[in-house]
Order: sequence, then structure tokens, then C-alpha cells
Amino acid sequence: MACREAGNAMNEAPLDQRTKNGFVGQPSVGERARSVSRMLDASRRGWLSLGLPAKLLLLTSGFVMLAEVLIFVPSVANYRIAWLSDRLTAAQVASLAAEAVPGGDVPPKVRAELLRTAQVKAVAVRRDGRRRVVLPADEPMAIDAHYDLRPRDEGFLGGISLRLALIGDAFATFIYGDTRTIRVIGPVGDNPEDFIEIVIPEVPLKKVMVRYGLNILGLSIMISLITAALVYLALSYLLVQPMMRITRNMVRFSQNPEDPERIIAPSGRHDEIGTAERELARMQRELSQLFLQKNRLAQLGLAVSKINHDLRNMLANAQLISDRLTDIPDATVQRFAPKLIASLDRAINFCNDSLKFGRAEEAAPRRELMRLRPMVDEVADGLGLPREGVIEWSVDIEDTLRIDADREHLFRVLSNLVRNAVQALEGLEAEGRSSPGHVSVRAWREGRRVSLEVRDNGPGVPPKARENLFRAFQGGMRKGGTGLGLAIAAELIAAHGGRLQLLETDRGAAFLIELPDRSTVA
Repeated sequence: MACREAGNAMNEAPLDQRTKNGFVGQPSVGERARSVSRMLDASRRGWLSLGLPAKLLLLTSGFVMLAEVLIFVPSVANYRIAWLSDRLTAAQVASLAAEAVPGGDVPPKVRAELLRTAQVKAVAVRRDGRRRVVLPADEPMAIDAHYDLRPRDEGFLGGISLRLALIGDAFATFIYGDTRTIRVIGPVGDNPEDFIEIVIPEVPLKKVMVRYGLNILGLSIMISLITAALVYLALSYLLVQPMMRITRNMVRFSQNPEDPERIIAPSGRHDEIGTAERELARMQRELSQLFLQKNRLAQLGLAVSKINHDLRNMLANAQLISDRLTDIPDATVQRFAPKLIASLDRAINFCNDSLKFGRAEEAAPRRELMRLRPMVDEVADGLGLPREGVIEWSVDIEDTLRIDADREHLFRVLSNLVRNAVQALEGLEAEGRSSPGHVSVRAWREGRRVSLEVRDNGPGVPPKARENLFRAFQGGMRKGGTGLGLAIAAELIAAHGGRLQLLETDRGAAFLIELPDRSTVA
């Protein structure tokens, strides 16, 4: 009674109370899902923490074992069919012996011996449309499964289905072979209607299959280990070791990119690994050069910052002295004094702006619509052009042509281009050139765009310099040059929305400036 009342009380208790009292130890579906998720995460982290050799070894062993399993399963199924076929053959021989007995009445001892020799419990034969039991069983038996081993043509898909069915039968023998008695049918002679059938316990078949499976398993494991080792060693030599070498070199190079000794030496391979090594070596060389250039720029900037203060003071003193020239009544002095003062003013501004090159963001140009011809003449006066018998100077610009640009920026660009041309011609003069050099400047307007060309008949631009022509410290065309002039000019023109380019010429060098008006700049 007490037990029944306790049970009723349990049934009448609320669901949360019953859970608290009796079911607290059972995890919910959500808890099991989270547990599985944690296990998967732990497995994933463990896999990611392995090195490339360990991953390769595990994958190789796993794939080889999978291949061995795919070979093992059909081989066991084939062994089962062969064993059953042997029993059918032995039973057929026993049936022939039994049929040879006069009167067809086989003595019990002979029948038992024939059944024992054939390892079967009963034998029946069908010939000429008549079936009869040749060697009956000693006692009644229940048949648990039937297998027909007679050949039949079922086509490609049917053959695959048959092979899968045989594999399933082999697994059924492993699972149920201890208790089953099976009936097996096989062919007899050439008549497809004739057959022999035997009844046997499945225990002997399971024992021999287990023994055969263990032998195959041991052989498969040995083959798998040898194959996995060979594949691992081959892949390790061909792929893993080169990749580890590349990885070690990348780590070592990152510790000191400026050391050229840390650049990887390509192995000379012509496959993808060799391509990766050559490309890595190329990138490391470029990166090393960039770091060296960075250090050079830093040292140059430090040097410029040191001399900038003293240079500005000297230019300021020169400016004060030049101001006194305006008090001299000489006509020549009065003609050149303003230009001298303007040049000193530009020099002081250049000193103030000398450290601005290379900033991430340049100041926008202060553009105005101005006449171009006077600025070109001013550039020529500053460089002493023309020089009689040495450098000829020609200008093809209409007096009314106006350009929309920053005055100081455009003056710097033209000064750089014309000065480069003059220096190239001076180099030819030093080498003994007989004919005079020639520098020409021409400009024209096409709609809302002005084109300006600076051309000379000097030695031209060397092919090596063309590759980095507008890059700072890399496009120098003469000995002692820094390569800054064209880089500065290209940057200033680009700030206007224009373009500076080198034209193809048969002789000398020609640079073209294309400068759009403000209304056409995107």
C-alpha cells in the first residue's frame, strides 16, 4: 500500500518536480548537441595544431587503410563464394558416389561418411526435370537462408547490384553465422535447368572466413604501413620538405629583411615548388631593396633637415644683399635684379618645402589662368638660354596662349625638364660634340586641354632608366643625379589632373605635358 501511494504521489507531482526528483541525471537533447559540438571543436583545434608532416602521415595512413578496406571487403565475399563452391563440388562428387551404389540404397555408414567428407548435412540433385534427395539429413533441420550460386547475366548495373548483395551476404555470415543453417544451390553440367543443392551449418564457413579475414587484415595492415611510409617519404621529399624550407626562410627573412644573405636560393626545380621559390626570391630581393631605399630616404631626410636651417639663413642673407641692388641706377642691374630676387624667393620657398616631398597627401595646387610664354622665357633666362654656339633655344608658343595651373608648380616642372635637357647636352659637349645642341619648347591648346612639349637632340633616355623614370631615386639618367626631378614633376602634374609622359623619338628626348583646365578635371 505504501509503495502504491508513493507511486501515485509521483504520478501526481508536477513535471518540474518529477524532473528534479527522478530525471536529473539524464542530459537533454540540447546538452548532448553542445557536447558533440565541443568534441568537434576540440578535434578541429587538435587537427589545426598539427604540423604539415603529421597531417600528411595521418592522411596517407587513413587513405591507404581505406583503400585496403575497399579491397578487403570484396576479397572476403569472393572467398565465401569460393568456399561454398568447393562444398558444392564435394557434394556433387558425393552424390555421384551415392548414385553408383546398386539399387540407390546407400548404407547409413557410407552416407554419413560421404556427408562428412563433403562437409554438408544433406544433398539433393535435379536432373532431367526430376529432383531427388541423394543424401538425406540425419535429422530434420530448419533452413534460415537460401543462396543461389548459379551464374546469370544481369548486365552492368545488375552485376554491380549482385556484387553488393554478395558483400552483404558475407557480412551476414560474420554476424549470424553461429546459429544459422543455410541452403546453397549450384549448377550441374551444361543444362541450366539442372542444379545441386546442399544444406550446411554456417559455423564452419564463419570460422574459415574469420581466419581468412584476420590473415587478410594482418597483410593489409603491413601493406598499408609500407605503402603509407613510402608515400609519406616520397611526398615529404617532393612537397613537405621544400614547403618547410620555404616557410623557414620566410620566417628567417622576416627577422631581418635588409640582410641579402637571408634571401632564399631557388633549388632549380621546374615544377610549382620551383616557381614558388623563384617568385619568393624575386619578392624578397625587391623587398630588401625597398628597405634599403627606405633607410636611404630616412638618412637623406635627416641630412636635409640638418642643412635646411643653415641653407635658409644663407639664402636670406643673399636676399638682403640683392635688395640693395635695386638702388644701383645701372640699366643692366635694374634689368636682372628683379629676376635675381624672384629666384632667391623661390629658392627660399623650395627650402621650406624640401621636406614635403613624399607626403601621403600633397597640398592642392593654387591654380590661375595665366599666359604661358612669359614663364617659359623666365625659365630660359634662369638657365642662361640660348648659349651661342653651344645650345640653341627655340619657343613655339603663341603669346595669347593661356594655361590653367599653379604658377610655382608649373615653373618647377618646366625648370626640371629644361635643366635635364641642358645637362644632357652639356655632357655631349664635354665629350667633344661638334654641332650645337638644341632645346625646343612648344605648346598648343585643344579645347579645354593644353599640351606642352619639351624636346632636345641629346643622347636620349637609356632603356634602363625608362623602367623607373618617374620613381624617386631610381630614374636618374646621369651620373650623380638623384632621379628626383622627373618624380617631382610627374607628381606636380598629376596634382593638376594632368599627365607627364616620355615620347618615343628617333633621337634625343621629348616629354609631353597634358594639362586640362579645372572645368574638365574629374
